Amino acid sequence: MIVARVGVPSKGRLRDDCLALLSAAGYATSMLHGAGSIAALDGLELIEMRPRDAAAALAAGQLHAAFLATDIVAEHELDDLRALPLGFSRSDLVLASRDDDGRSGIADLAGGVVATHLPALTERFFTGKGVGVTVVPMGGSLEGVCAAGLADAIVDLRETGTSLMTNRLRVLEVLAHCQALFVRAGDSPALDDLSLRLDAVLAARRHRYVMLHVPGERLEDLRDVFPGLASPTVLPLAGRDDLVAVHLVVTETELWGRLGDLRALGATGIVALQPQALLP
Repeated sequence: MIVARVGVPSKGRLRDDCLALLSAAGYATSMLHGAGSIAALDGLELIEMRPRDAAAALAAGQLHAAFLATDIVAEHELDDLRALPLGFSRSDLVLASRDDDGRSGIADLAGGVVATHLPALTERFFTGKGVGVTVVPMGGSLEGVCAAGLADAIVDLRETGTSLMTNRLRVLEVLAHCQALFVRAGDSPALDDLSLRLDAVLAARRHRYVMLHVPGERLEDLRDVFPGLASPTVLPLAGRDDLVAVHLVVTETELWGRLGDLRALGATGIVALQPQALLP
């Protein structure tokens, strides 16, 4: 049996979110307890490791898939691989400099020093813009490096923007909108099954299974409330000729946006549950 090796983040919020997703998809993750731990299950070998190491291993063919963020995928030029967006660990990859340095655009950094965790990506970005800079790979807090004058600018991730403001930095350009991805380079039944399960869980998180009672003559009006609605399940209610029970699946956004419209239709007993998995 071919075992597909999958890199899983070994620490931080990305790890927590990935393990929660795997658990929701029916995979036992209790054997994963930190960097270097391995869990063998369902034709997969889940290996906890730093995302940067996982990306390098994926590029070298030592892994078949990995949970990575958009910026790490770009740094290691894995953009051509199949990727499933996971919708969490969202951030922006930005170019920022001090707010008092008089710079207003990328061209103003010509001849300057740019600090970053992503040297390859940053080099390609400035080369593509035709702007010559010195790219310095650095770890730790880059905002403080720039604020102290050790670099003219940084290329780094922005989540809330608080750290940039605290260090009096401003964004010159957004390079990319980032999120967690499931990236795969190989083909195997186990990877296909993993992708299917993850997609089903993600779809379920975006939808709600709704049960309600509505007057029978208003059934067709439900299509006006939810234009994309196909064929809801309609069930008779014992002892009631005026009402029927309706079960349907809609997006969470549609449900909250149309709750008042449902009430206007005479809907009662509205219950909304999040499904565990949703397959088209």
